[in-house]
Amino acid sequence: MKITGPLDDIDIPEYLHALGIPGLADIHVHFLPEPMMRKVWEYFDSAEENYGRPWPIQYRTDEQSRVAVLREFGLKAIPALSYAHKPGMARWLNDWSLDFARRVPDALHCATFYPEPGVGQYVREALASGARLFKVHVKVGGFAPESPLLDEAWEALEASAVPVVIHAGSAPLAGTFTGPEHVRRLLAKFPGLLLVIAHMGMPEYDAFADLALDYPRVFLDTTMVGTDFTNGFAPMPESYQDRLSGLQDRIILGSDFPNIPYPYAHQLEALDRLGLGDDWLRAVLWENGARLLDLSAVRT
Repeated sequence: MKITGPLDDIDIPEYLHALGIPGLADIHVHFLPEPMMRKVWEYFDSAEENYGRPWPIQYRTDEQSRVAVLREFGLKAIPALSYAHKPGMARWLNDWSLDFARRVPDALHCATFYPEPGVGQYVREALASGARLFKVHVKVGGFAPESPLLDEAWEALEASAVPVVIHAGSAPLAGTFTGPEHVRRLLAKFPGLLLVIAHMGMPEYDAFADLALDYPRVFLDTTMVGTDFTNGFAPMPESYQDRLSGLQDRIILGSDFPNIPYPYAHQLEALDRLGLGDDWLRAVLWENGARLLDLSAVRT
C-alpha cells in the first residue's frame, strides 16, 4: 500500500510508523522568552503590510502546550532556536536557552550570536555549557555573515563541529546581506563549518544547493519549502526539484514551528507529494537530522 502524507496533525504518528522511522528530527523549531515570542507574533499579525499576505500563527499557545504538541508529533529532540537583532541581546538569549534546556527534558540546548565585542568568548562559553545547535538570521540581524567581528565565533564553531542554522536566503524579504555570495565568502574563510541553510535558501534554491555540493558540511533544511503558502511567493523551480534526489543525504527537516500559517502536517505532506520516494523521506524526516543532532540512541 502506498504511503501518503498526513492531511492533519493527528495523522502524523501513523504516517511515521508507516515509514518505519521512530520520530521526527526537526532542526528548525523556535522557543523564546514569552514576551519576545509575543512580539514576534505581533510582527506576523502585520504580515499583510510587511509581506503582502496574511500570516496567521497556527500554534499561538503557551510554552507548555507547544512542547506537548511537538512530543505528540514525534519530535525526539526539541530545539529552541533564537536569534539576536542587536548588540547585547545574544548572551541574554543564550542564558534563557540554557535554562530552557535544563527544565525541558527532551529540549535541545541551542544558542545564538551577533557581531559584537566579546562574541567569540560567549560562543565558547555556550559550547562549553553544552550547546548543540546555533541559529543566526542574516536579514533580521542586518549583518554580513563573513564579518571579521565574527571570526572568533566561527573559528570556535568550526572546531566544535556543532551545526549552525543560518537564514541567509532572500525570502520572504531580502536584506543587504542576504544571498548565497555572503555565505560562500564565509565558507571560503571557514570551509569546515557545519552550516544548515534555512528554508533551502529560498528563493536562491539552486545557488545554495551548489554550496551544499561544494562543501561537505553544508546542509539544507526544508522549512516552509513546497507548502501551498510558500509556493505563492517562492516556489521551487522545476530544475531544482530535479536535483532533490541527488541531495538526499544533505537535506534535513525544518518547520519553523510555531510561527507557521498552516498545520505542521502540511509541511510533511508537501515533502511527501514531491514524489521522491520513501527512502528519501526517511532520510530527510529522520536519518539526516538524527545523525547531525546525535539522536542515535533513539531506535525504531
